Amino acid sequence: MPMPDVQVKPVREGQAHKRSAILTAARELFVRDGVERTSMDAVAARAGVSKRTVYDYYGDKRRLLLGVVEQAGEAALITLRRLIERHLPPVLTDADRAATERALVSFALDLGRSQLAASDYAAAVRLITENEALLPELDDHPLETAHNRALAERLDLLSRAGLLEAPDPELAADHFHALTTLRVLNEPGRRRAQLDRVDRIMIDGAHAFLRAYAPSGGGHDR
Repeated sequence: MPMPDVQVKPVREGQAHKRSAILTAARELFVRDGVERTSMDAVAARAGVSKRTVYDYYGDKRRLLLGVVEQAGEAALITLRRLIERHLPPVLTDADRAATERALVSFALDLGRSQLAASDYAAAVRLITENEALLPELDDHPLETAHNRALAERLDLLSRAGLLEAPDPELAADHFHALTTLRVLNEPGRRRAQLDRVDRIMIDGAHAFLRAYAPSGGGHDR
């Protein structure tokens, strides 16, 4: 007799819970002790699972590290999309330039507070920086492309509406990130923890972006 669906669901939920516990434990230990010094036994103990479970799910420590980074990237993408819909909805194309500029600054500010100031995201960035050679998969990773495309699509709408001048929306998205998020991530950890400094960088970066991509025939007024 086949098992009813209701009995299958807890198993899947249990697997998801174990994966989450393993990734959380690995991230914390990798950041605290370094990847090389962290054993799979230590990850298993901290996650409350067997070492066999860790190996069954991730195979080896390198793939576990990749899982930690990908989890952070997926969470960051969800946050990015949510903030785009909140601050830069498609209906914004019916607004005037002043409203568009306010929306982009508000988007940048919220992005800094919601994502860049998050300890999990900062930890993932640190792990990538310190272990880049172990993660060749991150070159042209689909998650990185998805991050850029999410913003590029909305910048393209604003450009078509005459609110920005961005003939290459993907390049414009790259420039926006370079002027805002990357500047924050390049700050020393102590400064990155200062929310007012993060705010200032994100606001200044948004204004610089607006000046660079202002429609022809008018500059950006702060």
